[in-house]
Parts: sequence; structure tokens; C-alpha cells
Amino acid sequence: MARITRAESQERNRARILAAAREEFAGRGFGDVRIDDIAERAELTRGAVYSNFPGKRALFFAALADRPAAAADLVTAGVPDGVADGVPDWVADGTVRGALEAVARTWVAEALAGGGGDFRQAGGFRQAGGARAVFGRLERDLLPLVQAEEASRQAYAQLLTLHATLFGLALERLGGARGRRLVRVAGAALTVLQGASELAAVSPELVRPADVVGACERLADLDLGPAPLAPMARVRPRPVDVPWAPPPVADALRGTPAGLAGDGLVVFLGLRRLSALEDVLRAVPPGGPVAAVVVTGDPDELGPLARLALARLGEHLRRAVPPAAWPPVRVVCDDRGAVAAAAGLPAPDDDTETAVRVSGGRLTARADGRCAGHVLATHESGTTGDASGAAGDGTAGGAEGGAEEGEPGCRR
Repeated sequence: MARITRAESQERNRARILAAAREEFAGRGFGDVRIDDIAERAELTRGAVYSNFPGKRALFFAALADRPAAAADLVTAGVPDGVADGVPDWVADGTVRGALEAVARTWVAEALAGGGGDFRQAGGFRQAGGARAVFGRLERDLLPLVQAEEASRQAYAQLLTLHATLFGLALERLGGARGRRLVRVAGAALTVLQGASELAAVSPELVRPADVVGACERLADLDLGPAPLAPMARVRPRPVDVPWAPPPVADALRGTPAGLAGDGLVVFLGLRRLSALEDVLRAVPPGGPVAAVVVTGDPDELGPLARLALARLGEHLRRAVPPAAWPPVRVVCDDRGAVAAAAGLPAPDDDTETAVRVSGGRLTARADGRCAGHVLATHESGTTGDASGAAGDGTAGGAEGGAEEGEPGCRR
């Protein structure tokens, strides 16, 4: 029998630690679990745990983020596979209302999986079992941990903004939505759902899933318009001429190769700058390839949080929106900075905002700083300001909201 390599041994140990952590956290809650408990369940030393994870928070976020591998682990361990138990696949009808309903039902099903008294029994929903139930119980501790530290709170807020942005842009591409701005409607739906989840955790008798879903459906009739713009920073693109050889990475939403080596615009956004993506996508001309690369200065804690949020966004889009209506952007979670390093960003952080133009296997233009992606997109396409239609329609509008008259603006 061939001997395993050191790297293979480390990977196996990491998988054992994650499996043990999921069982401990799901069974006893974050606060009552010690690193020693996880090490004992994994049949490893305390030092082995710390050699893979810097602390309990980082381990918790990683255990929750690693969903696909976890489902197989749980089945192998003898836990019945209940991912779909009591949670049917809801097929949207291609309308804005149907998509809002589908996302609301998916969100509620995730909340039910962790329990929650009357909340899990009301409105025709029933509690899930198996792998979904395990992850549902982990989700109960997620928000308190996120809110406990300012860095994770800010990152989570921006990840929800990204969720609203891409879901809203998808809504704008559905039948009957032509010309409507729906990112704020998507944000309102996420506000309802997030609030319902938090309320159900402390007072489940006040929250009925059917009412939550119905409220989200009715948001389809609102016309909230676009968000206000802030004055654009004085960022100027500059020509460059350097090779571009990014590592192969996956699109975090679709699970397919991201294809970053091809021509197009690549925007690097730190976890505190994700709100800038909407303006980039509205400024890019029709058919212009765009990739958003999410980076962070804290790969151990905030990296898994980003992967978790992007996986959830991808699931919601799959349940609610046909593939043809997905926003024309590839999203990559570059928590270890490999793609950023290939673009000459050796130490990205949560405030990073850099855009590069790729052509013929080389970087040909670059902009750094606030609104860099919007500036480079409009510089290449000849548009100014905020596009008036859905993402990628190539039309330009004037300044809005907080932008100075005659000066283009970007999202706050």
C-alpha cells in the first residue's frame, strides 16, 4: 500500500476535525463546546486542531461553510440523509412574484431545519432531518457570532448587500420586469427574512412561515426605485501591460470554472466594498464579460463566512431564477488571495477595490480605489454615470441622489 503524503495526511486530519466540530457544535451549541471536546471526538490532539484552525470561531465558520462535503460525511456517519425531508423543491414561474416566493420558501426552510418551537410547525412546513437539520442547528449560533465582532458584522452586512444586488438584478431580467429597478425590492425581502429568522429564535409564536412568504411575494408590487448615489472618488484608470495567468478557480454561484483567463473586466472587492458591484454591472456594455473576485484580509474567519454566504446565494438563485436570467457575472471567493496575487495584489484586505482589464492574456488597464470597477467599466465602454436599465444593458443615465450635478456617481 502506498504511503500517504504529508499534505494528504493534513487534509485528512482537517476533514476529521471539521466533521467532529459539526457534530459537537450541532449537538451542544457553540458556547458549550471546547477545542478539547472537538479534538477528543476527532481522535486527534489539541495541537492538531490548532495547527489547522487559529481558534474556535474560525473552526465554527469553516464547519458551517463546508456544506457539500459535510452532507456526505453525515450520511457515512449513520445520520439519515434528510436534506430534502419536508422541504420540497419549489419551482418558480419566471415572474418577480414567483421568484420572491421561491427565495422566501427556501430561506424559511433553512430556518426551520434548526428547530424553533412553533415556527417549525406552522404554515404547512415541517422540520427537516438529517444533514439539513445538523446545519440548521449550526445556523442558530451564526448570527450571534457574527454580531459579536465588528469585522464580521461589517462583512456579513456587505455579503447580504451582495445577495440583494445579484438577486435584484436577476429579478430585473425576468418577464414583466423590463425597465424596473428591483435591487431595493430584493433588499426589502432579505430584510423581512432576516428579521423573521431573528424573531423566531426568541419568540417563535409570533412568526408564521406562510405570512413571511406572503409578505415577500407582495413586495413584487412595490416600486422603490434605485438607491441613492454618492459622489465618485477621483479615480483614474491607467494603462498597464503585464501577463495575466490566474489560477483555475470556480464560480462560487454556479460551481463551474470561472474562466478568468479570458478577456473582460475583473474587479477585486474586499468584504467591506461589495456594495460597489451593482454600479459595475450596470455600467458594463451588453455582453461584456465581468468577474467579481471577493477578497479579505482575514481568510481564517471571514473567508469561510464569505463562502457560506455565496453558497446560499447560489442556492437561492437556482431555486428562484432560470439560468438565462442570472446576472452576467462570475463570482469568485479568493479568500487566500491566489487570484489577487496574479493581478499584482499581494496583500488584499477588506477595503480593497481594484479593477483590471484583460485582453489577449495580458492586463491592459487598471484602476485602484473607491469606484475603481465603475470607472474602468465606463472608461472602456464610453458611458458615464449610472446605467438606467438592468445589469449589462449598456445605457447611461445622469447623476442621481448624492452625486454632484454633472458628475457621475457610484453606490455608497
